[in-house]
Amino acid sequence: MNQDMIIAFLILGITIFAFVLDKIRMDIVALLALLSLHLTGLLTVNQVLAGFSNSTVIMITGLFVVGAGLFRTGVADWISQKLLGLAGTDQVSLIIVLMAGTGLLSGFLSNTGTVAVLLPAVVAAAIRIDVAPSKLLIPLAVAANVGGMLTLIGTPPNIVISDALEAAGEAPMGFFEFSLIGIPLLIVAVVYTVFIGRRFLPENKTKERHARASVSAEELVQSYQLEQSLYRVRVRPESKLVGKTLAQAAIGQDFGISVLHIDYPPIEDEEEEEDSRSPKIIEEIADRIRHRGHTSQHEAVAVTAPTAKTTIQANQRLLLRGELDAVSRLALKYNLGMDPLSDEERLQAEQDLLSLVEVLITPRSTLIGRTLEHTNFARKYGVQVLSVVRRGQPLADYTTQKLAFGDALLVTGVQKQVQLLQNEARNFVVVGESIAGGDKVQLNSKSFIAIGAMFLMMGLMLTKTVPAVIAVIIAALVMVIAKCITMEQAYRSISWESVVMIAAMLPMSTALQETGGAELIANTMVSVVGGNLVLLLGAMFILTVTFTQVISNTATSVLLAPIAIKAASDMGVPPRAVMMMVAVGASTAFITPIASPVNMLVLNPGGYKFADFSKGGLPLAVIFMVISIILVPLIWG
Repeated sequence: MNQDMIIAFLILGITIFAFVLDKIRMDIVALLALLSLHLTGLLTVNQVLAGFSNSTVIMITGLFVVGAGLFRTGVADWISQKLLGLAGTDQVSLIIVLMAGTGLLSGFLSNTGTVAVLLPAVVAAAIRIDVAPSKLLIPLAVAANVGGMLTLIGTPPNIVISDALEAAGEAPMGFFEFSLIGIPLLIVAVVYTVFIGRRFLPENKTKERHARASVSAEELVQSYQLEQSLYRVRVRPESKLVGKTLAQAAIGQDFGISVLHIDYPPIEDEEEEEDSRSPKIIEEIADRIRHRGHTSQHEAVAVTAPTAKTTIQANQRLLLRGELDAVSRLALKYNLGMDPLSDEERLQAEQDLLSLVEVLITPRSTLIGRTLEHTNFARKYGVQVLSVVRRGQPLADYTTQKLAFGDALLVTGVQKQVQLLQNEARNFVVVGESIAGGDKVQLNSKSFIAIGAMFLMMGLMLTKTVPAVIAVIIAALVMVIAKCITMEQAYRSISWESVVMIAAMLPMSTALQETGGAELIANTMVSVVGGNLVLLLGAMFILTVTFTQVISNTATSVLLAPIAIKAASDMGVPPRAVMMMVAVGASTAFITPIASPVNMLVLNPGGYKFADFSKGGLPLAVIFMVISIILVPLIWG
């Protein structure tokens, strides 16, 4: 082992450790690795920058645009609506239709985008048939991951592997060549889930949390740990707050308290002495949704969603969220009467005046890495964030914590404003407001153009009229020229973190080959398996699956592709067979919640724990390995 090889392995080890630690963005880690490869003299400037002009990177970038065109024209929503319409009311039927449809959809669209579109409807469908969403969401994620194996464009690792084969002098993968193994694996995943896997799925008590007009306030309050943090105060006529706007009052800035709602008390309450009320904690804030229409005119209260410009008036009641000590200091300073509700008393109002929903931060959200204060979330969207949950745990001081992909926000506001959140699909997915049986999605002229562009791309790839990357660029341009998506939307649709990460990791693959590191790993692997093809295929699968659970499956494919090709060459077996095991392993990203973005998307809505993924995912991964070891040599041996 020479000095350059030692340096390459050291940089690789640090890079993988940084990926696993997940304290620094993946693209930053990859760029630091790229700089290290050049500054240590392992690669030239041209070599470290070659990834940014690589056809793999350009093709993946173009596919983001093509996918965005299909999503923005309503094609994906229309397909998902039709899909769930076929499912019926039986849980097993729903799982079969859901997984088969999701897998097929993921073969042509982004896995993450597919799950984002289906997630609200699946939660609503679960509620409709009286099943906990946790019984359906892991199957949704598994199908999305496995579905990427159906086509060349189904998932970025497929493109990486195809281009690596071509660079090694082999023919690139055909458009549907992956489906020869992908379809059997998808069928196995569906059968396994129906007969075995669903027994491992927890029945988390979240099924009422997401349905419109059926939100369980108790579940939401418990899940987000809002107990002991909501209070109501009355503004006495002599209070110094009277006549001030919320911005001028600076309640949030000075006391760390959020004003969630403002209302006037019922007429009979005006005659009572405020101090005669016993202070009690609010335990539920969403019962007004569930009890819509059950309040009499005598009981009704006028509720408003406050903004920075809202003026505080005498005798108003403010619903506050904050620490008891802070609320007490606020009440003392501004002469406010403590007026919380009893356990039995409810904040009742019409559904169109108040809504309580969960929203999930998406992988390409502009909110990632920014705080709620910095984004001015409340003023921008006209809603209030009550709490933020990350991987099942509510965040302390959530207004000052930087948001991350997969974070779940508990949001409240007037119905109209909450519905507007659904238009921000790039930034977050609204889970609680979308429900099956809502407005029907209709295809329009742009939808058909987007579908035509997709089929044009597929046709060009199948006939090999032009290189695959050119076919993708043509389809993306058709989308933009036909105004299925604007150029600004196209740029925003691209996951630049993923693109930069892939482009910056490709030089690492080059470094392993240049220094002989890939050859050393391959030789060691061949000597360990003793020239046995079955053992080699199994070893490549296990190695890929292990890396995929903790780092990006695309980065895993970039790193292992040259090793797989070299190992196949040393043993004199077809490189295609060994590379296919890398592809299968990269799509087996369902053993941990951090293995894939789609897993992170379903983590909070399903109320899952880390172990819930491995209980059913690990046995399925073993089954995948056995089936692949049998089928891959038969097809590509």
